[in-house]
Amino acid sequence: MEYNTTRNQMVMREYGRHVQKMIEHLLTIQDPERRQRNAQAVIELMGFLNPHLKNVEDFRHKLWDHLFLISDFKLEVKSPYPIPTRETLKAKPEILPYPKRHPRFSHLGKNLELVIKKALQEENPDKRLGFANAIAYYMKLAYSNWHKEMVHDDAIQSELGNITDHQLTFTNTPFVKAFRPQQDNRDRGGYGKQRGKFQHRGGNNGRRNDNRNGGGFKKKRY
Repeated sequence: MEYNTTRNQMVMREYGRHVQKMIEHLLTIQDPERRQRNAQAVIELMGFLNPHLKNVEDFRHKLWDHLFLISDFKLEVKSPYPIPTRETLKAKPEILPYPKRHPRFSHLGKNLELVIKKALQEENPDKRLGFANAIAYYMKLAYSNWHKEMVHDDAIQSELGNITDHQLTFTNTPFVKAFRPQQDNRDRGGYGKQRGKFQHRGGNNGRRNDNRNGGGFKKKRY
C-alpha cells in the first residue's frame, strides 16, 4: 500500500494524482506514435476534469503547457503549440516601477495637474474655457467634500490663478452644495412640526364649521 509520504510531490494539485501517474507512464512508452496517442488522451482527460478552463482564451494551449510542466519538460511528443521550456514557464515577471509622482498641490491630486497642463496647451478659446470651468468645478467639489462647507468662487479663482499663473479663468461653474447632516435634519424637523401644526389647526376649524352648520362639513378656504 502506498502512502502520500512515500510518493513524489504533486506538481499541479488541480489535476490530481492519477493524471500525474498517467503522464509519468507516458515517459516510459518507447513507441512515438503510441506515446502521441496517449498524450492526446491525457489532454482530453485534463480538459474534462477542469471544465472551467474552457472559458479561458486558448485553453488547449494552456493544457499542453501543463502537460509538459507536469512531466518536468521531459516528455517528447508533438504539440500543436510551441513547446515551452522551464525558463519560459517559471520565469519571474519584471518588477514594475513604483510611480514616483510628487504633485505640487496634494489636496487636488496629480491627475488635476495633468488636466491643467492639457488646458494650458489648448489654443481654442472655447475649449480652453470649458477646461477652466471643469477644473474649477472639480476644485469646488473637492473643497466641499474635504471641508464640509461652502466655498466662494473668488477663493477658487484665486487658487486656480496661483496654480496656472493667472492663465486660466472660469466664468460659470455649477453650484456645489455642501453636505450638512445636522442642518438637513433641522430643516426636516421644522417642516414636520409646522406641517403637523397646520393639519391640527385645520382639524379644529373643520370641527367648528361642523358645529355651526348643524352637522354639515364645510371646508375652510385659505
